Amino acid sequence: MTSNHCADKTSKSTQLDKVSFAMDQLRLDSLDVFAAIVRCGGFRAAALERGVSSSALSQTINALEEALGIRLLNRTTRSVAPTEAGQRLLQRLGPALTDIRLAVDDLNQLKENPSGTLRINAPGPAIDHLLCPAMFTFMDTYPDIKVELISEAAVIDIVEQGFDAGVRFGKQLAQDMIAVPLGPSLRYAIVASPIAKHGLPLTPNDLAGHNCIRRRFPGGTLVSWKFEKGGDALEVLPEGRLTVSSAHNELQAAVAGCGLAHVFEDYATPDLTNGRLMEVLKDWSPLLPSWYLYYPSKRHSSAAMRELVSFLRSYDWKLSRMSA
Repeated sequence: MTSNHCADKTSKSTQLDKVSFAMDQLRLDSLDVFAAIVRCGGFRAAALERGVSSSALSQTINALEEALGIRLLNRTTRSVAPTEAGQRLLQRLGPALTDIRLAVDDLNQLKENPSGTLRINAPGPAIDHLLCPAMFTFMDTYPDIKVELISEAAVIDIVEQGFDAGVRFGKQLAQDMIAVPLGPSLRYAIVASPIAKHGLPLTPNDLAGHNCIRRRFPGGTLVSWKFEKGGDALEVLPEGRLTVSSAHNELQAAVAGCGLAHVFEDYATPDLTNGRLMEVLKDWSPLLPSWYLYYPSKRHSSAAMRELVSFLRSYDWKLSRMSA
């Protein structure tokens, strides 16, 4: 055997030893941390999600990059983004981590009580009046299941953002999603305090002479007010001195006599009942579709998710609205 051949053999052996050493240092949770940082857009958001410190995640990534011998993340003071190597790893890693989680979760079927964490993304009104009351009962029934409810108005990719399910109107759902209706039809109500200084509008066109409490979505768009009666449909962009970003503040302003508010009926029901608010233009208020819980149809659901869907299909939504 020549000296060159022996040297090549020794070099290859050394390389294999390095690869083996690197793999020994790899842990599944390190790869999961890497995926979480990319999904959340940074160390701080990922740390908040996982309930640990940013420095702990930074140490995990440093150890992972050292074990692999390549940089996975480009880090600046303002942003974090995967390198080309990081992007390649993430493309293969995402489906693999999902399969591993589902494989582990399948063991829940062997337990008397399913366990795990369910992350659900939903608009604020759906959380306030449907999900929160329902989840309180669900968590009493399944004490080993954790639930995380994230309020967000924008339509997102729930799979990409790491959610098990989302809640939106039916027309906003992708075709590859399984949808479960939540509760009855919805309705917006135009409400005002009986002590409001201006007279009450008789038609939507009369709103031009009234002070309306406007609401702006997080993306910057102002909420328009939609009306329908006898086949006639109108959409009004309200004018007023006060603009807020939540239905709670809009309702608060209406009770204080600041003007007319446009909120889901469920928000206003307690104040309408006790006389602090009165409804106007009621005959112009159309019914809206119900909320839907949706989740991907192209992958197996976890045991916890299956229990949630079964629970929601049989839940008494009238009881939910009364307790909200």
